[in-house]
Amino acid sequence: QVVESGGGLVQPGGSLTLSCVISGMQLEYYVIGWFRQAPGKEREGVSCISGDDGSRYDAGSVKGRFTISRDPAKNTVYLQMNSLKPEDPGVYYCAAVFRGAQVSSLCEQRLEPNHWGRGTQVTVSS
Repeated sequence: QVVESGGGLVQPGGSLTLSCVISGMQLEYYVIGWFRQAPGKEREGVSCISGDDGSRYDAGSVKGRFTISRDPAKNTVYLQMNSLKPEDPGVYYCAAVFRGAQVSSLCEQRLEPNHWGRGTQVTVSS
């Protein structure tokens, strides 16, 4: 099971941290990704991380502003979002695919995750 939390309302330029708790699975055996979807837009891969070695991939639109990290002891993946922009809002989903996948393949949606969370809403507004 994959459960997201931490969404909310933030002003432009503000920060927010999302959490993704993995339960019933060992984080080290999976590649975890954050995806987002805004109304009327296609789903976009944001940031992905290997639960095993921590290798990461960030989409160009968030590079330098978002940081994905993992805590194996808590079986949790985080997405630290800084300098939030008006184009960042949407429902943010966490997804997991069994190890062996490349983090870039997951984020670029060249493969389908095994598990999806229900999402958490992020709103950027003044």
